[in-house]
Amino acid sequence: MADQTEKPKLGTRPPLGLKRTVETGKVKQSFSHGRSNTVVVEVKKRRILGRPGEAPPAEAPKPEPIAEAPKPAPKPAAPAPRKPSAQDEIASRKELQQKLLREAEESRLASLEQARRREERARTEQSEEERRRTEENRKAEETAAEEARLKAEEEARRAAEAPPEPQAPAPVELEEEEDRGARRPGGHAPVSRRPEPPRPSRGRGDEQRHRGKLTVSRALSDEDESRARSLAALRRAREKEKRHHMETGPATKQVRDVVVPEAITVQELANRMAERGADLVKALFKMGMPVTLTQTIDQDTAELLVTEFGHRIKRVSESDIDIDTSEDVDAAESLKPRPPVVTIMGHVDHGKTSLLDAIRGADVVAHEAGGITQHIGAYQVQLPDKSKITFLDTPGHEAFTEMRARGANVTDIVILVVAADDGLKPQTIEAINHTKAAGVPMIVAINKIDKPEAKPQKVREELLQHEVIVEDMGGEVQDVEVSATKKTNLDKLLEAIQLQAEILELKANPDRAAEGTVVEAKLDKGRGPLATVLVQRGTLRVGDVFVAGASSGKVRAMIDDHGRQVKEAAPSVPVEVLGLSAVPSAGDAFTVVENEARAREVAAYRQGVLDRKRTTAAPVSLENMFASHQATHMEFPLVIKADVHGSVEAIVHALNRLSTDEIKVRVLHSGVGAITESDVTLASASGAPIIGFNVRPNAKAREVAERSKVEFRYYDVIYHLTDWVKSAMAGELGPEIIETVVGRAEVKEVFPAGKKDKAAGLLVLEGVIRKGLNARLTREDVIVSKTTISSLRRFKDDVAEVRAGLECGVMLADTNDIKAGDNLEVFEVEERARTL
Repeated sequence: MADQTEKPKLGTRPPLGLKRTVETGKVKQSFSHGRSNTVVVEVKKRRILGRPGEAPPAEAPKPEPIAEAPKPAPKPAAPAPRKPSAQDEIASRKELQQKLLREAEESRLASLEQARRREERARTEQSEEERRRTEENRKAEETAAEEARLKAEEEARRAAEAPPEPQAPAPVELEEEEDRGARRPGGHAPVSRRPEPPRPSRGRGDEQRHRGKLTVSRALSDEDESRARSLAALRRAREKEKRHHMETGPATKQVRDVVVPEAITVQELANRMAERGADLVKALFKMGMPVTLTQTIDQDTAELLVTEFGHRIKRVSESDIDIDTSEDVDAAESLKPRPPVVTIMGHVDHGKTSLLDAIRGADVVAHEAGGITQHIGAYQVQLPDKSKITFLDTPGHEAFTEMRARGANVTDIVILVVAADDGLKPQTIEAINHTKAAGVPMIVAINKIDKPEAKPQKVREELLQHEVIVEDMGGEVQDVEVSATKKTNLDKLLEAIQLQAEILELKANPDRAAEGTVVEAKLDKGRGPLATVLVQRGTLRVGDVFVAGASSGKVRAMIDDHGRQVKEAAPSVPVEVLGLSAVPSAGDAFTVVENEARAREVAAYRQGVLDRKRTTAAPVSLENMFASHQATHMEFPLVIKADVHGSVEAIVHALNRLSTDEIKVRVLHSGVGAITESDVTLASASGAPIIGFNVRPNAKAREVAERSKVEFRYYDVIYHLTDWVKSAMAGELGPEIIETVVGRAEVKEVFPAGKKDKAAGLLVLEGVIRKGLNARLTREDVIVSKTTISSLRRFKDDVAEVRAGLECGVMLADTNDIKAGDNLEVFEVEERARTL
């Protein structure tokens, strides 16, 4: 009965519900090392089905424990024991299950209680230990303070009692020895000792450090100092002493040479000084300059900071970043002969490219649009004697002035091609001026001598007007009569070039970093930015890092004029370079540098200079401000894309020359390469047409243009382009209105004509009055109305016109405001097509 009367614990009561045939429960088993396992126990009951209306069978009484049961009578014990029924088995199993559950729960609670007691005991011990250590440290500090106070008082007392002894050594601190001698039996005085030199005073940390050590005086004294400091306190004192020594003896500060440009950010200056940026900001705040790390300061402020932090400043300007090759002169012993660079110049259609094709044995002119050259071509020709000559072919059209000037500046010799049947033309004269400005020698090639109308002597005489005197007329300029189509006297022309090159003694140093000039540049769809470079000195190799204008790059490949890849290019060799980051401008300097960082630095500086030039506005004054307000120009916007940079430059220059006082060309964007989606977006924003010179739009650009209704204009000859722009600008202005006064008359009388209209009696003063013409009615020289003559009569008869000196009657359309004394001016209006 003990198990049945025990109170149920929490968690052991089964949940409420319908009776089921299978009773389940869980038993938790605990093992060593804190392991446990949960076992599911199932008890199946037999279901007894009875008839409807019958009472369920009574359950068998549970057997009572032997300890509680009364002693059985001797008679009932005789029969055999009865076999337990199914209900008894189910009840016993259920009781066993509940017992196991109770035992598992009791063991779990007992283990939890033990763990709780262990944790509480550990916490109590830990708190007591901490309190004990705190009390020990406090007592040690109080003892040390008391000892220090007593010692100080004793020293002060003895110093007051001792007589003053000048030049005597300081008394040795032997208080403990004296006290010990005084306590000896017999009262003998202490033995005199040799005074020790004074020791430097120690700090509190040193006293605490040596206080726990055993000395002779401490061992002989009766003081009880059995309690020593803890190890943790000693460790802290040693760490504090170590920090003190480190602070008192700092390392020597390194003084640096700080390179400071004209403007620098605070963070960059801190990095160059190897200082903390916060320290620089704090110093600037003290100077009255609240700045941040990313703010830019000038060179003078940076100098104050560098000086205050103990460094040396090295001032540099932004221009020092750029590469200056003017002072880099090669030694005379390092110079070696190089091929001459020859530029062919002259008027358009005088046979320059045909002459070069005849020399090279090629047919370049057959592939040129319109039969004219529109960009610079660079070629190298090898003569039968293995010598080489580099040729530059320049355009002859008037729009390519910059190209001709650029060709004259990079060349050694200029060949001026003049057609024998055409004589000197404007571009021929311009080429002569460019040659004189560049200061290079000239050779005159009189072409087309095979034509029957050729007059070479006339060409020589015309050259005299421009101070070009050939050798046949007593001058120094060589002249050769040639024919490009018949290949006549080409050998003489080459001999003249070689003779002039020998006189010039052309030399360069090939054993150095390459330098040259960008002759032409373009954007290729598959290969990216390309530049035709003429190497002037040094040797250009694949893999070199270079700067070309405001762009940088690394030479990935080089292609010669025959389309072959080469590994290096010597002086006077033209090559096409791949590997640029952007398309440079034609005429830019090409320089090889030591690394990519230097190349990017120079390119960024040059790009900044270009941006400042483009965005810097002229100073505003009252005069130019009012002039800009009064000038009302119409603008004709354009977007220009071409195949090479030289063509873009020539087209923009030619279109700007078409601007007049009434309408002005505005180039929104000009660039090299195919027409892209961004070009179409820019053009659609301002309603500008896009001009493609030897380029076409890509698929995405065509789709956007069709949706935005942007007009494309494609050209391959420059004068066709300029003619269309000229006519489009004229159409933008509209026709020109011209007024011609036909006659004047004076209103003498006004008569009613119908219910509302009025008729005016006129006297024709001059000219003639015609029906249907435009008329102005003025009153005291102020225009009252502008109308037309709807009816003209003389003596009640309709007439077509009335001449001066006669009277007539008129009716004016759209006005009845007519008074006697008014004047009538009759005029004709003519519209003319506007031309620029």
